[in-house]
Amino acid sequence: MSQSVLLTGASGFVGSAVLRRLIMDGVTVTAAVRHGANVPEKAAHTVWFDAFDTTNWHENCVGIDAVVHCAARVHVMNDVETDPLAAFRKVNVQGTLNLAEQAAQAGVRRFIFISSIKVNGEGTLPGKPYTADDTPEPSDPYGISKMEAEQGLLALAERTGMEVVIIRPVLVYGPGVKANFLNMMRWLDNGVPLPFGAINNRRSLVALDNLVDLIVTSINHPAAANQIFLVSDGEDLSTTQLLRRTAAALGRPARLLPVPAWMLSTAARLLGKKALSQRLCGSLQVDIQKAVTLLQWSPPVSVDNALASVAAQYKSDKRQ
Repeated sequence: MSQSVLLTGASGFVGSAVLRRLIMDGVTVTAAVRHGANVPEKAAHTVWFDAFDTTNWHENCVGIDAVVHCAARVHVMNDVETDPLAAFRKVNVQGTLNLAEQAAQAGVRRFIFISSIKVNGEGTLPGKPYTADDTPEPSDPYGISKMEAEQGLLALAERTGMEVVIIRPVLVYGPGVKANFLNMMRWLDNGVPLPFGAINNRRSLVALDNLVDLIVTSINHPAAANQIFLVSDGEDLSTTQLLRRTAAALGRPARLLPVPAWMLSTAARLLGKKALSQRLCGSLQVDIQKAVTLLQWSPPVSVDNALASVAAQYKSDKRQ
């Protein structure tokens, strides 16, 4: 394990979990967070920044073995920016490359970039998973910005010799998860009947602990250098299966109505919710065999154990 890591986005959902794991492993961590953010664990050093594309990182990179870059402008459903692509590029491309360039100049050995499956695209045919070596086909500004950051990092690695590792997660869930996953748990917990009892799609998900484990593995594994990895739990679920197994973790019955998927998709399109329809009814699978083969890695946490952890945290939060 590297003795010194600079971790960006250390207050975020993924970053805070990486921070906990690195501290548990005895790593000296410099946590980089935006001004005003709280770091949940005691890092050896904490640095605050305002804008990734203009921050001077050199001093904070000196003596660092590896950078784990979790910070990003994340995908948002209803972006209010007049030029979303420019906003994403400022943080995810210019900001990332500004940090990486200074890290290389300071002698950092390896740069771990947390990208997104949106670089591959928005969906797959059942049984035709994305692979790490597929030609990228991003379709939204967020995915495009992550692709451009990846391309810039790989070019920088070739020019400077700093090793780069790119990890593209699918939907990440874990204790404290927000947004749609949290809404789903609330519906199930409250016994709301849901029209998702007959969906036979296939979706890859990744438990937070599984993602963190691959990130930590990638910090030092020799075979990870200058590679792209896709990451998931290794078990793909339909929307119907996910709802049933989450309900079981919550100790609640799943009240699922068997509405045909085509009917749901048609209704969603008529309501202008095509993206939501794709997430609920469409498939998105990834092949993690590259990580399994090159890194001798496998997801350490099963889907059901991960869902149990999420449900336990949800219940604890509800009692408070």
